[in-house]
Amino acid sequence: MSNRIDSTFAILREKKQKAFVAYVAAGDPNFEASLETIKALADTGADIIELGLPFSDPLADGIVNQMAAERALKSGMTTARSIELIRRFRETHQTPIVLFTYLNPVFTYGFEKFHQDAAAAGADGILLLDLPPDEAALNADLAVGAGLKHIRLIAPTTPADRLKTLAQSSEGFIYLLSRTGVTGSHGAPSANIAAQVAAVRAHTDTPICVGFGITTPEQAAEVAKSADGVIVGSAIVKQVELNPENAAQAVRNFTAPLITATKSL
Repeated sequence: MSNRIDSTFAILREKKQKAFVAYVAAGDPNFEASLETIKALADTGADIIELGLPFSDPLADGIVNQMAAERALKSGMTTARSIELIRRFRETHQTPIVLFTYLNPVFTYGFEKFHQDAAAAGADGILLLDLPPDEAALNADLAVGAGLKHIRLIAPTTPADRLKTLAQSSEGFIYLLSRTGVTGSHGAPSANIAAQVAAVRAHTDTPICVGFGITTPEQAAEVAKSADGVIVGSAIVKQVELNPENAAQAVRNFTAPLITATKSL
């Protein structure tokens, strides 16, 4: 069976369109509201949904995403409930889902079992923020994850030799950070995105999606000129925070112009 991520990028290439990737936290502000929010993202035209697993110590996340994880945990979300959320979403939608997580909740659940259960529920990829691929290869327990595309993260500070290794081993798409730091801490994406994308593209045909600091349609359009996709996270999560009683509609209203801008080149 073809992976939904690969199929999505193949369709986008045919249409000469760029991907819009949207991040939200699973279970924020609660299970049912979160389900409606990810359905709204899919219905509005998001090409891929990044679903953050709620975790008590999200070191790479800024305050917006930290608070989202806290809200989700307080509402009773667990790793198992996050997988159930995907299963419920798959009853009606086929938009690819990438799990955005840290190693701790996956390892606690059982590394191999997590991959099996998440894939069976309908997840397509995983981005393990704190598990470098070369470290995973040294641990037999962490080398048994099958069923999910392992998304690579590349930063502006990634050394050239490591960038090459990550790019050549990439699957699904590459998450290219426009800047260093934690999520949501930037006023705008970097002005050097075209050069960053070119440096990665020299080593791989895997689609390159750029995130960090994208909050406006103008910024999305600018990033889409160089990258294969635009990733927006904290700005969407902020809409859930500000509109807990009507999160799905608020997210729909906010993302619609961003999606239009990404695809209007």
